[in-house]
Amino acid sequence: MKVIRYSTQYKKDIKRYANQQEKLDALFKIIKLLEKGENIPAENLPHPLRGNYKGCWECHILSDFLLIWIDDRTDTIWLERIGSHSELFK
Repeated sequence: MKVIRYSTQYKKDIKRYANQQEKLDALFKIIKLLEKGENIPAENLPHPLRGNYKGCWECHILSDFLLIWIDDRTDTIWLERIGSHSELFK
């Protein structure tokens, strides 16, 4: 089982979604998969990022609700950001 760590920005992002339980429930399902070291389902479109987020992975939690994380193949998953395309890729 991997350790989940959170960036300061992730903590700020999660507060913005505190009242949107559907999004949070879907997010926590994906986080549990990451924690267990399991693959993210293909329907969530997991893929590595380029540019400012080079070295990070991204997946779609819901249609326009994304999770960005770093998995450097150690026992730690670093959750970077959550949000919409426009929020994350301005």
